[in-house]
Amino acid sequence: MTSRSRQTVVHFSSAFLLPGFDAPQPAGDYRVDHDEEPLEGMSWLAWQRVATFIHLPAVGQQGSTRQMFPINPADLDAALEKDRNNS
Repeated sequence: MTSRSRQTVVHFSSAFLLPGFDAPQPAGDYRVDHDEEPLEGMSWLAWQRVATFIHLPAVGQQGSTRQMFPINPADLDAALEKDRNNS
């Protein structure tokens, strides 16, 4: 089965906290990977998201290590909406 990964960048204007994080992350731009697999049995090509990961630290920030954390896309959307409303 083939799969694909799409990469996006999200922006937070202020610190944010996602479920499972030990501490808030600072404002900045963050890379997010969306892993997808094709839906079987469709007469047209359709993709289903199977995993979403955020890269820490933010783009351009120095850190001794870079990590990818699995996240729930709905939690990310809620955090981005909260950030937009607080800006």
